[in-house]
Amino acid sequence: MLRTAVAVLALMPMLALATTLKISTLYPDGTAVVKALKQAGDTIEQDTDGRVSLKIYPGGVMGDDQAVQRKIRVGQLHGQMAQGGAFARYYRDSQILNVPLTFNNYAEVDAAREKLDPLIKQGLEDNGWVSFGLVDGGFAYIMSGQPVRGLDDLRAQKLWLPSGDSASANAADTLDLSPIVLNIGGVLTSLQTGAIDAFAAPPVAALTLQWYSRVKYITDLPLLYTYGLLAIEKRHFDRLSEADQKVVRRVLEGTFDDIDAQSREQNKDAFQAIQNQGLELVSPSESQRAEWKRYADKATQQLVEDGQLSEGMLDRLHAILEAYRNSGS
Repeated sequence: MLRTAVAVLALMPMLALATTLKISTLYPDGTAVVKALKQAGDTIEQDTDGRVSLKIYPGGVMGDDQAVQRKIRVGQLHGQMAQGGAFARYYRDSQILNVPLTFNNYAEVDAAREKLDPLIKQGLEDNGWVSFGLVDGGFAYIMSGQPVRGLDDLRAQKLWLPSGDSASANAADTLDLSPIVLNIGGVLTSLQTGAIDAFAAPPVAALTLQWYSRVKYITDLPLLYTYGLLAIEKRHFDRLSEADQKVVRRVLEGTFDDIDAQSREQNKDAFQAIQNQGLELVSPSESQRAEWKRYADKATQQLVEDGQLSEGMLDRLHAILEAYRNSGS
């Protein structure tokens, strides 16, 4: 009897250290990203002898980014898989890769990411979030009920804008747009009812969320590059032992390397796939593209002036792209 009691007491410290990291994501259940996260959780649990596990809440069941971050602050959740802009309030330069109409192609994105990914990851950690690598979200394109070639065309649409995205709101203001602000969960219904008839999103997201089925056109203009990441609030992560932190980092960093590579290929394929589903490709003229670029640069400068993006980081991005383009790559 005494021996059994001693054995139970010996196990209690181990049991007390068991931690379930609760992660929210807007990715629907059954998607490749959610499957990969669940598999990573199984590996983490195995490699920590059950001391650490992941619980994934997919499909936005925990609410939008703002709701999720409130739940993280009170400890109901520990982290989230979201678009990079969701963390801009903690580290403003996390949105440097989202600067509109900056990249001409994926090769330029890769040149920038090689230099900037480590800075984004470190900047987030310095400001309270542990991340494990960026995931390619693809280029966002305008999809609409009527053809959009120039800004005047877009201004005539009922454009959706995600709630809580201050950078997008400022850009819309600079572009003289009057968007309709909604949580992401309300987009499909609003497209079906006609409350909105245009949105900007990567084709793979439009396919996954079925938004493409309610519009007719896609504008051949890579409006901005998007990426996602998983970030766990550092105060929760730091409660793990040093050894278990290393396991979580190793497993999730490997997982996100794989997801990033797979997502890139899916995003490339999705641009053609969405046209195969019946969306007509419309192309702005050179003068229209120049007008888009002028307004995009103005919106970016406004972000700097408003303190939502540092001029130093923007200069760094421009220097990377200039060097890459001058190299003839």
